Amino acid sequence: MRFQTFAALGLAAATLAACAAPMPPATTVTVPPAVVTTPTVLDAASRQVARTVINAEMEKRLPGANVAPYTDCVVNNATTAELIDIAQASRAGVSGTADSVAAIVSRPATTQCIAAAARTA
Repeated sequence: MRFQTFAALGLAAATLAACAAPMPPATTVTVPPAVVTTPTVLDAASRQVARTVINAEMEKRLPGANVAPYTDCVVNNATTAELIDIAQASRAGVSGTADSVAAIVSRPATTQCIAAAARTA
């Protein structure tokens, strides 16, 4: 009887040993952090958002005037990066677009364009 008990325990131990066979080490996968890039291409939707923001800023300074020609001057003299920044700031609800528009308006080419548009209005 003792022999049968030890044999049963031996069989159980062998079965458990097979189940508890060493597992291969876990593989560690390193994922690089997400890279956030600033868009360098101005799509039509972003361009329209920037135009709308610039138009609103121009209307604040010239209430009641048709500012569309002045907005065109600002948009035409802004860089792609500036228009992207204005559109993104607007979408994010970040203030500071007035400063961006003012910087573009202060450029000689923009000022000359606005002056020419004012003479024809």
